[in-house]
Amino acid sequence: MIRVDQAGEFGATRIYAGQLAVMGDRHPMARKIAHMEAQEVVHRAFFDDMIVRRGVRPTLFQPFWHIAGYALGAVTAAIGPEAAMACTAAVETEIDEHYAQQLRDLGDDDPELSEAIARFQAEELEHRDLALEHGAERAFGYPVLSALIRFGCRAAIGVATRI
Repeated sequence: MIRVDQAGEFGATRIYAGQLAVMGDRHPMARKIAHMEAQEVVHRAFFDDMIVRRGVRPTLFQPFWHIAGYALGAVTAAIGPEAAMACTAAVETEIDEHYAQQLRDLGDDDPELSEAIARFQAEELEHRDLALEHGAERAFGYPVLSALIRFGCRAAIGVATRI
């Protein structure tokens, strides 16, 4: 769980970095994206620490997530702000489901991890809701774009679980 979650939070920081690089800091959505990115940085720091403290091997795909996450953010932002928000909505929808499953699997076995996952899940839902409020569903080809990004998230989770 820790390896997968650290990889996911790392990927999220890269997506937002790509979006901000394309949009710039003067775009009306930049402040909101920067806020979401700052929360993802906190999530990632927690899992980075857990990896060290618990001796968990990070995913070997981290160099790929570094590039792929940034590219996903940059490409969706280049399409337009609504596509960037569609990306956020899709990713956060998938992460909500992922975190919900982890909380069910953990039960009462690891209170430290469960508490963090529940807190982070709530923030991820705020990101999703913000993205929906700011036009995610108005993005060109939203159903297809969302489905592709969600599929990619599920694939990344599967890969990080094993490798």
